[in-house]
Amino acid sequence: MEMENKRIVEALLFASKEPLSAQELHERVAEDVDVGACLLALKEDYSERGIHLIEMDGRWAFRTAVDLADALSVEKEEKKKLSRAALEILSIIAYHQPVTKAEIENIRGVATNRGTLDVLIEAGWVKPGKRRETLGRPLTWVTTTDFLDHFSLESVMDLPGLDEMKSAGLLDRRPAIEALPGEDDLFAGQAPPERVETEEENHQEDLEEL
Repeated sequence: MEMENKRIVEALLFASKEPLSAQELHERVAEDVDVGACLLALKEDYSERGIHLIEMDGRWAFRTAVDLADALSVEKEEKKKLSRAALEILSIIAYHQPVTKAEIENIRGVATNRGTLDVLIEAGWVKPGKRRETLGRPLTWVTTTDFLDHFSLESVMDLPGLDEMKSAGLLDRRPAIEALPGEDDLFAGQAPPERVETEEENHQEDLEEL
């Protein structure tokens, strides 16, 4: 019976277009089924295979093993890509979330056009977080489950180091980005920079290339 329950959970995960939470799986199986145990057993079963069962922000899905990415990649012309500004902002949000727009600007050394954030929101990779309990209650930004899914991460704790991100082309090599300060040193006594990225540098590039 235990094997049968595991097979049912496995089938539900394969059949679903979206990652499923343990609660959603529990609602689709018999009440006495230990969904958590089934998930852990399946994760172990697939650990050495080409497909892995991973948890992303409390939701489970089968994904191609990360180490096989190169073997499965297909060379083709890249028609859509994020601009340099969008990649910088995405990287900063990923590593420093929850982070406010002003804090992003302090790290980058340039004011951010709202259009760049809009592109990342439309891509489904970032979303508004909680407001800071500070003067003005600024809105923070965080990454989404879709971001974790796209990069085959179980949580933001699995993000690669800065050197790996640079090698992957996800961090610009300019000094402002290369010298990202530690969390305790961020933004102390700094004011947002005054220069604003032009449409040519930022928003227009995003809309044309994404």
